[in-house]
Amino acid sequence: MTATSPKAEGAPHKGHRADLHADLSASLTVFLIALPLSLGIALATGAPLQAGLVAAAVGGIVAGRLGGTPLLVSGPATGLTVVTAELIQHYGWRTTCAITVLAGCCQLGLAALRTARSALMVSPAIVHGMLAGVGVTIALAQLHIVLGGTPQSSAFANVLGLPGQLANLHPAALGISVLTLAVLLGWPRMPGRIGLALRKVPAALAAVATATAFATLTGLTLPRVDLPSWRSHALPELPEGPVLGIIAAVLTVTLVGSVESLLSAVATDKLIASQRRTGHRPPRADLDRELRGQGAANVLSGLLGGLPIAGGAVRSVANVKSGAVSRRSVMLHGLWILLAAALLVPVLDLIPLAALAALVMALGVQMVNATHLRTVTRHREIVVYVTTIAAVVLGGVLEGVAIGIAVAVAIALHRLARTRITVEVQDGVHRVWARGQLTFLAVPRLSRVLNQIPPGGRVVVELDGSFMDHAAYETLQDWQHAHLVHGGSLEVTGRSTTRMAGAERAHQGHPAHQPHQPHQTHRADQRSHHRGAHRGGHQCCRPWTPWMNHCDHRPAAEPTIPGAAAAPDSLEAVETPAPAPAPAPAPRRRGAGQLANGISAFQRDTAPHVREELARLAREGQRPSQLFLTCADSRLVTSMITASGPGDLFTVRNVGNLVPLPGAEATDDSVAAAIEYAVDVLKVDSITVCGHSGCGAMQALLNSTPGGPMTPLRRWLRHGLPSLERMASRHHAWARIAGRLPADAVEQLCLTNVVQQLEHLRAHESVARRLAEGTLELHGMYFHVGEAQAYLLSEGEDFFDCRVFDSVGHQAGEHVGQHA
Repeated sequence: MTATSPKAEGAPHKGHRADLHADLSASLTVFLIALPLSLGIALATGAPLQAGLVAAAVGGIVAGRLGGTPLLVSGPATGLTVVTAELIQHYGWRTTCAITVLAGCCQLGLAALRTARSALMVSPAIVHGMLAGVGVTIALAQLHIVLGGTPQSSAFANVLGLPGQLANLHPAALGISVLTLAVLLGWPRMPGRIGLALRKVPAALAAVATATAFATLTGLTLPRVDLPSWRSHALPELPEGPVLGIIAAVLTVTLVGSVESLLSAVATDKLIASQRRTGHRPPRADLDRELRGQGAANVLSGLLGGLPIAGGAVRSVANVKSGAVSRRSVMLHGLWILLAAALLVPVLDLIPLAALAALVMALGVQMVNATHLRTVTRHREIVVYVTTIAAVVLGGVLEGVAIGIAVAVAIALHRLARTRITVEVQDGVHRVWARGQLTFLAVPRLSRVLNQIPPGGRVVVELDGSFMDHAAYETLQDWQHAHLVHGGSLEVTGRSTTRMAGAERAHQGHPAHQPHQPHQTHRADQRSHHRGAHRGGHQCCRPWTPWMNHCDHRPAAEPTIPGAAAAPDSLEAVETPAPAPAPAPAPRRRGAGQLANGISAFQRDTAPHVREELARLAREGQRPSQLFLTCADSRLVTSMITASGPGDLFTVRNVGNLVPLPGAEATDDSVAAAIEYAVDVLKVDSITVCGHSGCGAMQALLNSTPGGPMTPLRRWLRHGLPSLERMASRHHAWARIAGRLPADAVEQLCLTNVVQQLEHLRAHESVARRLAEGTLELHGMYFHVGEAQAYLLSEGEDFFDCRVFDSVGHQAGEHVGQHA
């Protein structure tokens, strides 16, 4: 239930003025960063310098207004710098403008087909490798200008030309470049109060301004920005050149620009979510709308003689960190660029080209991101990343991406096909390990290893893979039947046993697969079954193995009638020539024994997967997004029903999911303390009160009689009496589940109790304050245990003045924020 403050609703003008001031301040910061950056990117591509200003203005105004990510700042595409430079060399500037227009039209078409999210299916290793390759190429080209020379036509030629360039240094250009880089790198690190005040000026602007002032005051002779008259500004012409070449160029600009923009949009969303609370966040990114806005901006930029446009991470990060709250900041930054292009030409003409080259070279180096390198290394995709970088640097962006995709596909197929199958003999037991995915490609090796095992032996097969296809399953199944017929014993463990056991049950359930075998009985090998049980072998535990100890899985008595065949739940079966009496069922381990088994399973199966994340949480501390207040009932596994993990939920559990009113008689300060800690210290974004079906506390409230002994439980349940009174009152809206009435009085009270406890939450000072600020949300939730179905309390009341709990489906995650 999203709560808003009447005060906040009643004072829109004050909030509007504050937002406008924040957007205005952020727009000036972004403008001061974008102005030198736009000129630098235009210089790096070899386009007219005005083209960078046109792209920055159009990107800010058009993409800012029409795009789907309010705080994403668009401008000259950094990722297309190399591509644009190649297009200008091959086709000329005016044809490049026409290619930009056509690429914008393609983006509009892709947006109309709603294919924006398809661009995100490219491996991040390829995307980051492409951007890193572009950064290397930019840095190599701009290094020549930094040294006082002229860049060559390719990265390879730039590397070969470096010795000659170093032998013919231009001292003035090198000095200005070194000064620019020194200010650029040292500006954010200036100490003290003076440094804090100076750091409000963007480092890029400070570096270029310092270099320009130094060059002007000392009278250095070196190339400077030369903005010709806007009257001579070149506009597009009809494309001239090979048709296939033009099509390839259009597709390259479309795909690279779209991927760069969409990834920047996603990254901006993540940055906003990590730095701002719920009440201060703009709407989430609409990627199809963003692609549509980028297409419209590229069409207009190309028509006006501007560079290709894409969303940029550098400008967007500055926009978010400067406190922008809406798309007005992006549009205003475009307006300032437009005014500067019209009014500040004499000032811009003073900027040395070496200063802009140093700025763009630093940007290129930053595109080789160390964080991305660590990420792809951790995910074992370093080969794809490095190959893509090398291919982009040596061959070009389109060729590099194609080679990167080919390498990624080859590695994926290799990992899928690579299976290591070994066998060892330990204490008379043959242990077969299958590491990797079991597909038809691994069948020959699997069959060869299994046939080495002597008939009648004890065998343990461990399948350490997440996938097993039909061919591998049939091979293992046929060998298993033959091995059991010859009196052997078998235990199958590992992650793929779910697939085998499920297929085995279906196989046994069909009459055609149940031959009559007189005087024979199948029985589970008890030693094998004991080990398998601890690994979650029972069918009801397999979908969620961390809770394998929750129920009694004692084996049932075996049939002893001749001709009767047992239907074992798993594959571990031994065939004997004569019936044998069933062994006595082993008693279920309880207490410390069961706890020790669970801890052992956690350390063996789960701890290796979560250790890194828990170590991060131990270093950084907890930052949960939600306080989850629910009942102590053992059937409510909060992490399971919310699909949450370590660090996500700050959970408070008590009998009846009750929230005592502040100052109430016999109040329990532990709940109030948890609320205060979550709201004021942890700064959670929302609080959820979760009730459930069949709540024993609500049943006890209904059955309570006055005058009984005041036990601790009865004293605690007095905090639920307002819920009982609310249900009986005619002055309060009832609560029901969407589509049906409550099943009985207990369910009615369970639903009403959730609504009442939300009212109790509002009485807590810390909660009321955050609600008034608009930085906290309250949600009501009901979990039906028997249906395994969650319901969220919706906003408002229905036609019958009832508070309605709507069911949450498997695709409802995007709409949870609309529920209360």
